[in-house]
Amino acid sequence: MTFSLVARCPQTRMFGMAISSSSPAVAARCAHARAGVGAVATQNITDPALGPAVLDHMARGLSAGQALAAVMAATPYADYRQVLAVDAMGRCAIHSGTHALGKWGEAMAPDVAAGGNLLADPGIPSVLVAAFQNAVGHLGDRLLAALQAGLAAGGEAGPVHSAGLLVVDRLSWPIVDLRCDWAKDDPIGTLAAAWAVYRPQIAAYIERAENPGGAPSYGVPGDTSARRIP
Repeated sequence: MTFSLVARCPQTRMFGMAISSSSPAVAARCAHARAGVGAVATQNITDPALGPAVLDHMARGLSAGQALAAVMAATPYADYRQVLAVDAMGRCAIHSGTHALGKWGEAMAPDVAAGGNLLADPGIPSVLVAAFQNAVGHLGDRLLAALQAGLAAGGEAGPVHSAGLLVVDRLSWPIVDLRCDWAKDDPIGTLAAAWAVYRPQIAAYIERAENPGGAPSYGVPGDTSARRIP
């Protein structure tokens, strides 16, 4: 019911993931990332607890492959899970259990891994990886471009209704956490529209957290701060 990718930007050291599904609120259950550690997608008969568990292992120094293997060996129902991970060195790992639903596929390259289930075509993860590698700009731009390419290549066997974009940088909280939890049509387009609005304001929101006295104002009625967002 889902296709996604996890990725690392080797230049900025950011981690992120993008995901879309026929299920509602997919990013709430499946998107996990931790600054300086990596990113994980937990999907296809989802157990959200697996994401933090894999990240904890990677934080202790295990590679993505080692962390994922350790977690899946210790968890029940591993054959029902599909989990993707990328670590701080850009190493990737994927677990796709034998009970993954419908047509499923996976693909990996340095710094990026993609996977999906109930896909229109099992080659779609390879499309996601190639689109990510060919895209430019902010990590969020590249993740979203890959998600759009996967949809254009066929996406799921049925329509998708939710999508999400998650990016972490050097802070303990995500600098991007955008979601379309339900849309009858085109949740990825809705997510892209939210990204277009939010992307120019990322730096301002970080500055408000770290230096509120010198941060730009929100520029809304009632806000009399001297500085204004350009």
